[in-house]
Amino acid sequence: MTTIDTTAITVELPQAFDERWSRLPGIQVDGRRITIDPAEYFFRFESNTWLVADWELVRSQLLDVEETTESAVEQLALDFIKAHSESTSDAARVLATAYEVYAYLFRDEHLADLGLPQITAEHLRMLREAATLMALNKVELDGHISNVGPCWFFPAATSVVFDLDDEMGGMLDEVYHGSWFNEHRRIESIKAHTALGGRLVHGCQSVPDQSGGVVAPYGASMTAFRSDLAAFKAGWIEQVYAHRVSPAA
Repeated sequence: MTTIDTTAITVELPQAFDERWSRLPGIQVDGRRITIDPAEYFFRFESNTWLVADWELVRSQLLDVEETTESAVEQLALDFIKAHSESTSDAARVLATAYEVYAYLFRDEHLADLGLPQITAEHLRMLREAATLMALNKVELDGHISNVGPCWFFPAATSVVFDLDDEMGGMLDEVYHGSWFNEHRRIESIKAHTALGGRLVHGCQSVPDQSGGVVAPYGASMTAFRSDLAAFKAGWIEQVYAHRVSPAA
């Protein structure tokens, strides 16, 4: 594995995370405080800079703006990123921003519209936590995937941390994917992800595929992204599943 920076990442978030995240290598959870050891946590960590914008600015200046016949929502998002985003090497800031993004996207009011009665507010909390950690994954403009952590493989990571069986893990993944399939949620997602400097792109075509999703910059080569994604996946998924706790443990 390539690791550009081995400095520990520490962040204190508004709400406590599930302490079972510590089952995965390189991450420790102590209530609201999360500490990540990049050398242990990431499969690939080649970049320690990310693009972010202030979440409160996104909330006040973009979330309620509607697209028009002249400006599609994607163009509104791209213009906002150009005007307000900045590069940061502060991973804690990225995680704190991501927490706000996903607290908005996976809020409880969506439960009634999901069409999945098995999904509860507790499952949305799982989504918020996993997606927050996924924000440290990264794709470059040339399509190269520079950062890959265990949450890239969403069903695998959530099954390890939350003791989900394959069926429930897949259902949770369906809710995560819903921001691509439901137009209202897709528009929300495009606007909200400007705070993380890009758009959420879809790597897989089905839940079992586990190619995941990532916030990629507008203009990133999706051809190169697809090729890189296909090359690394299987062995790393197995490593994530290896940390599953058996029912008897």
